[in-house]
Amino acid sequence: TWHLKKIPQIVRERTFSLDSPKFEAKTKLELNSVCGIECQRKLPVPSLSELKNLLSYETVFENGTRTLTEVNVLGAVPDPAANTTTRRPLRKKRQIYGTDSRFSIYDKRFMTNFPFNTAVKISTGCSGILVSPKHVLTAAHCLHNGKDYVKGSKRLRVGLMKTKSRGNGRKRKGTSDGLPSFQWTRVKSTHIPKGWFKGVSGDIALDYDYAVLELKRPHKRKYMELGISPTIKMMPGSMIHFSGFDNDRSGQLVYRFCSISEESNDLFYQYCDAEPGSTGSGIYLRLKEPNKKKWKRKIIAVYSGHQWVDINGQQQDYNVAVRITPLKYAQICFWIHGNDGNCTQG
Repeated sequence: TWHLKKIPQIVRERTFSLDSPKFEAKTKLELNSVCGIECQRKLPVPSLSELKNLLSYETVFENGTRTLTEVNVLGAVPDPAANTTTRRPLRKKRQIYGTDSRFSIYDKRFMTNFPFNTAVKISTGCSGILVSPKHVLTAAHCLHNGKDYVKGSKRLRVGLMKTKSRGNGRKRKGTSDGLPSFQWTRVKSTHIPKGWFKGVSGDIALDYDYAVLELKRPHKRKYMELGISPTIKMMPGSMIHFSGFDNDRSGQLVYRFCSISEESNDLFYQYCDAEPGSTGSGIYLRLKEPNKKKWKRKIIAVYSGHQWVDINGQQQDYNVAVRITPLKYAQICFWIHGNDGNCTQG
């Protein structure tokens, strides 16, 4: 069941103008040298002043201007989630584990309907998910490398799926049945938490690998609601789902599901089969609504991609996702609504 949680408040304190970004960073869909499982285990709980710094955020607008917004955090409580759960044996170094268990979605009845129609393509090569009539949730590293914005983010666009039409009953030249084409929409503004930037965190902080894009024009599609990420024990079969546009299956929407192997307060470690291109996808669960028989899907994490870490002197790899904690829920909700009034319960 989805459990209601009281959400901390993110309150805007001051907004400053910054110099325009250079937009010179290279897009890197696989990250290296980040804080892994053992490192996460040792991280102290951030103080209130540290949280205020980490959750302050940059906004980049379509015309290239940039602002920094400082925030205050009210009612924050440490996340009670256990830092780790069971360990799995070492895996081979790759992103497809054993038999490839991904599904390419060809049938347009599925592709253009919920939940698959919430998946979007980001022009920098990543995926994302619709979270409101005009907002998309994705991974921060699809837009920023920790020091500068990536080249392609200066004229950022989001591709919403549509199926290719035959036209007068005949197949048009150069189109394929069952493959999506995209209706591209410009991005009006981009929000990235300050915790993602190297100057703040010392190195790339995977915990803050999320961003929200505001579209220039609203869409009329069904979108996915945000949810607070439960612990593994509270998930049926500890099973998660996500859809994105993997690079090795060009032009296809790819769906997968798997169980989570380990968790920390901010991250899920799992072996869902994935390839670059699917990073930034919204990971969701299907749980029952409180006091109802109705099931509901909600986004509980953002897929960050494939990682390598040293564990006991050996390299281990995994696919990792950033959990939507109560604090991150408060921030993303604040970005979507522009105030905290609609974000008190998650």
